[in-house]
Amino acid sequence: MRQPMTDRRGDSRDRRGDSRDRRGDSRDRRGDSGDRRQPDPNRRTFRRRRRSVKLESIDYKDVDLLRQFISERSKILPRRFTRLSAKQQREVTRAIKRARNMALLPFSDH
Repeated sequence: MRQPMTDRRGDSRDRRGDSRDRRGDSRDRRGDSGDRRQPDPNRRTFRRRRRSVKLESIDYKDVDLLRQFISERSKILPRRFTRLSAKQQREVTRAIKRARNMALLPFSDH
């Protein structure tokens, strides 16, 4: 059983009840049904256009191809910039790391 807490005014309140009195229940803010707001029908929705990248073979020896997926600071570009599928991105990353170990690509821009 919780001990009643005395606040500065001398009122005796339960700790849990005090915080609920200040914040209110989350269902009160959303309305009676608890549903979230409906999307605005006049608002435009953003749709990202996917372009399919056709890569026949990703090889660590093809340095010119791999340089397209590396930034100026020699970082591997993320999928959202390269527009590759997850499988293709893994293959490109693996090929870049192999080319770096074979000294075909630099590890850094220095």
